Amino acid sequence: MNEFSRIKSVTEYNNLVGQETLHPLISVIDFSKVEPFYYFRAQMNVYAIFLKDIKCGNITYGINNYDYEEGTLIFISPGQVYGIEDNGEKRQASGTAIIFHPDLIHGTSLGKTIDNYSFFSYEVNEALHLSARERLLINQCIDNIKYELQHAIDTHSKELIVSYLELFLKYSKRFYERQFVTRNHVNKDILARFETILKDYFSSDEPLESGLPSVRYCADKLFISPNYLGDLLKKETGKSAQEHIQLKMIDVAKEKIFDTRKAISEIAYELGFKHPQHFTRMFKKQVGMSPNEYRMLN
Repeated sequence: MNEFSRIKSVTEYNNLVGQETLHPLISVIDFSKVEPFYYFRAQMNVYAIFLKDIKCGNITYGINNYDYEEGTLIFISPGQVYGIEDNGEKRQASGTAIIFHPDLIHGTSLGKTIDNYSFFSYEVNEALHLSARERLLINQCIDNIKYELQHAIDTHSKELIVSYLELFLKYSKRFYERQFVTRNHVNKDILARFETILKDYFSSDEPLESGLPSVRYCADKLFISPNYLGDLLKKETGKSAQEHIQLKMIDVAKEKIFDTRKAISEIAYELGFKHPQHFTRMFKKQVGMSPNEYRMLN
């Protein structure tokens, strides 16, 4: 299958990989038990979680290719493009997948909190690498979901399936936090480069041309996703990426304010504000006084 696909339902995904549909809104696929199939690249209009125990080659995510490592979890949210390029031959896949439609969690506690699991918007190269003990817990959750799917649907099925899925995601969130800690040296390097990006940005004419730097701008420069950057900063510093950008802007503003040859409005424009009053409002909120008051005080 060389053409670009759009997968709109759990059943469509099951049909592509040769999996029987036991529930219209969720499927657990053990790829070692399905027949070889043509790999594909598709826009996923469903949630997908992939657990791989062995290396499986290059995966395309968006416009980039990644080499899948052993024992990793990746999370795909609706609207993202994901897949492995077709080489014209059927191949035997491995690992496990959980595919679920947004309708499964509508009206549930998970439906209200799904956005808190920001790793659904991480890049594939930011996958969760599991320890042996962590994989046991993850597999237990998967087995519990499979157990429910293999029994007739009743009034308790949805509640139990969603509760096991929510437990799976809670464990994943805990394990990601562990990964942030164990990769502390990598994180420190990202933080240092983040600070350099902000310093270079405010030292250039870029603010005049493009305004304040966005979280996505910084993440792109660091070759990571905005959500990953935000979660990393929150874990390491307790502040969001947006808060860091604003604090850096305030530090630069304080230095500029000491130059009394420049009007406050001129400084505001240099920092990327289209309207000086917006700068004054943000400065007062952060510092506790207006730019003019700060200038007079110092």
